[in-house]
Amino acid sequence: MNFLDDISAFGEDYFGISMPIISWIDVVEILIIAIFFYELLVWIKNTRAWMLFRGIMIILVFFGIAALLGMNTIVWLGSRLFNAGIIALVVVFQPELRSVLEQLGRRDLIHSFVSIGIGRTITERFTNRTLTDMVKASFEMGAVKTGALIVVEKEVVLTEYERTGIPLDSILTRQLLINIFEKNTPLHDGAIIVRGDRIVSATCYLPLTDNMELSKDLGTRHRAAVGISEVSDALTIVVSEETGNVSIAQNGKLRRNVTPDELEQALQNIQQPELEVKSEEETKHGLSRFLKPKKGGNHAK
Repeated sequence: MNFLDDISAFGEDYFGISMPIISWIDVVEILIIAIFFYELLVWIKNTRAWMLFRGIMIILVFFGIAALLGMNTIVWLGSRLFNAGIIALVVVFQPELRSVLEQLGRRDLIHSFVSIGIGRTITERFTNRTLTDMVKASFEMGAVKTGALIVVEKEVVLTEYERTGIPLDSILTRQLLINIFEKNTPLHDGAIIVRGDRIVSATCYLPLTDNMELSKDLGTRHRAAVGISEVSDALTIVVSEETGNVSIAQNGKLRRNVTPDELEQALQNIQQPELEVKSEEETKHGLSRFLKPKKGGNHAK
């Protein structure tokens, strides 16, 4: 009798509970299924599938409530749409599914299993030096009316849009940002994606927003900034080539003509993930306990 059999016999003798016989094959099978679902959830979170996944969960909750209330017509429609919905998901996410299969083929599975959960705690997305360089570069470019589009990645990994540009993987500095967006240079057109303290890609193409409420005087940069904020949780900095004003796009909203202090504050709000659980009211009144904003006036020449 092995260890698992001993546990089953103990439960039956002392508690009157008849436990199923569990073999080592069952344990391995449970581990494989757990790892599969873990990797699936990580993939969903790291792509635009995360937003769609949240929408699907809301729809499922709606149909669940309809079933509990006995709304048979709605439940019947949901059951008929289920199969078509699965096919639609495969069509919509064909590029992502192809990419994840390619990554699986190149992946070291043993190393992946061992490294699950190791080094995943993020205390700071980027350093204060990176934050300061982004603020200084933005307003220095604005002073000479050099257009710029800087996407600062948060939880949702922007691999899909990163692939549309030119890979850089360079340490972010004020001088590098200014040089990238200098007019008539090979990398000035399009957006750059910032991940941590590094610029991972330049000349990236971003989705344009369909929001008709935006001012008609806004150009493609601003519409692209709002567009990427609608499909991800990134914060995007826009420097207008026409006016030199600096704007911020986040959560589908555009804040125009921000000051250096306001831009610094917005970057500080996303710098430390643990501060993001606060409500907007708590952030307004309590952020000073955690952060010490620098005095304004020293961000632009």
